[in-house]
Amino acid sequence: MELIRCLIWLLAGVGVFIVGMNFMGDALEKSAGSGMKKFLGKISNNRFSGLGVGAGVTAIIQSSSATSVMVIGLVSAGVMTLTQATPILLGAKIGTTITGLLVSLKNDYFNMLMYLFAFAGIMMGFSKKEKMKLMGNLIGGLGLIFVGLEIMGSDNAFGNDQIRSMFMSASKSVMTGGVRFIAPLLLVLIGIFFTALIQSSSAATGVIITMVGAGALTLDLAIFLVIGANVGTCVTALLAAVGGRTNAKRVALIHLTFNAVGAVLFTAAMWIFKDEMVKFLTTIFPNDNDVMSVQMRVSLFHVIFNVTNALIMLPFVKQLVKFSETVIKDKKTEDETRSLRFVDDNLLAMPSVALGQVKKEMDYMLGLVEENMNYSFNAIETRSKVNGEKVVENEAIIDFTNGALTRFLIKLSSTIEGSDEVIIGSYFHVLNDLERIGDHAENFYEIGAEMADKELVFSEAAVEELKGMCGVVSQMFEISKDAFENLNGERLHELTELEDKVDEMKKTLTARHFARLAEGNCSVDHSPYFSSTVVGLERVADHLVNVGYSIVNPIGSEKENA
Repeated sequence: MELIRCLIWLLAGVGVFIVGMNFMGDALEKSAGSGMKKFLGKISNNRFSGLGVGAGVTAIIQSSSATSVMVIGLVSAGVMTLTQATPILLGAKIGTTITGLLVSLKNDYFNMLMYLFAFAGIMMGFSKKEKMKLMGNLIGGLGLIFVGLEIMGSDNAFGNDQIRSMFMSASKSVMTGGVRFIAPLLLVLIGIFFTALIQSSSAATGVIITMVGAGALTLDLAIFLVIGANVGTCVTALLAAVGGRTNAKRVALIHLTFNAVGAVLFTAAMWIFKDEMVKFLTTIFPNDNDVMSVQMRVSLFHVIFNVTNALIMLPFVKQLVKFSETVIKDKKTEDETRSLRFVDDNLLAMPSVALGQVKKEMDYMLGLVEENMNYSFNAIETRSKVNGEKVVENEAIIDFTNGALTRFLIKLSSTIEGSDEVIIGSYFHVLNDLERIGDHAENFYEIGAEMADKELVFSEAAVEELKGMCGVVSQMFEISKDAFENLNGERLHELTELEDKVDEMKKTLTARHFARLAEGNCSVDHSPYFSSTVVGLERVADHLVNVGYSIVNPIGSEKENA
């Protein structure tokens, strides 16, 4: 019964610790959104730069698992290559050591301050001001981390004399009994399993550090548990890659490979030189009566392990990439046209970056819409069925992109706050406008193709009129595209003037068409095709105005901003 009670307290402590980590990590990520973009903007083929970016990002968000998931999303979305991603993953292992060092700072005075932080942070979380809530999550999360550690180290958990004695007896049995030879391997496996279970190497390391500080675990055993914990964290990345694209799976494999190789090398080295490592760590922090000093020994080993592993594996980045490509081959039947090019659900872990990738995807969609408009104008003018398959293919991609991006934006909107909410609202409107323009483009092509099948020909005057109207709409497309892609509002007034011109052309062309019908210069058979084209072009012009003005007005209307 005592064991069950202590286990419940331990789980409660781990739970509070993880909640604190999540609160603090989310607050840091949101407050450092622009900084994250700068970090990622420094991504290059320089492996040392990538190592620094990985360490920096992980130090900010306090989670190597989150960083690995972000990297999987960025590679899958085509933002970076496998060669660029690998050093970042290596750097993430260095960045995660900050948590261990933070955990080791635990002492009575520091704990009292953290308790105040936890209380103050929770109170600030009730504020209606966004910045105040963000600050509350940050300091409250930091405080909860130490509340969780205190629960784990209390007399109700590892601090209990009976529990400490039980763990110490088990430790002695392992190191002196018949399983002595395989003990390090068993401990590494326990570390892997425990970390995989709670999905956080930071939390696992925190538990190990707390156990050593409470006297429930000896340093020589903790060393191997820490090694295992660093392999167990790969489970998060593996889960993120399940069902993902080929490159996402390769990133997860690279992540697993270098962690596993590092664990094997260090396990072998510590198997032989365990006593020397313990002596070295004890020499650096010699005070056995000081809990902080005892805990810092574990944290220092955690730093040594991750830094050494990263530096050993850094020269082999190309080999790691080649290995992943050999094991996970490209799927020849993979249908890339039905997947988003720049967006992946793993990017939801980094909202500021995800929003930028959505913009790239919409720029690509806009290019497809423009391409179909050009094909359809040509079909109307020449009554040609050329490029019909391309129009259908582009329209299918446009429809897919509209649906997939809409679903992604709905998910993203729950993680975005402040001015970015306005941008997301604007993107919803633009997606709808682009999809409608794409539908009109397909309709125009079908008009030209149907007339070709029926051998119907517009009069020379009608062809020239439609050419003129198509030309004005093409001008509008150029301005709208420049405005949206480059956030350039300098020519928006021209867009409004051209839209007014299209409205007038619709009236004029309709009147002239009926005049030609009355004079017998145009066949009644042509009337529905001509009228549908003119009406469709006028509606396309309206949608283009919305797209262009979306950069200054979320609902895309020029009336409030003209």
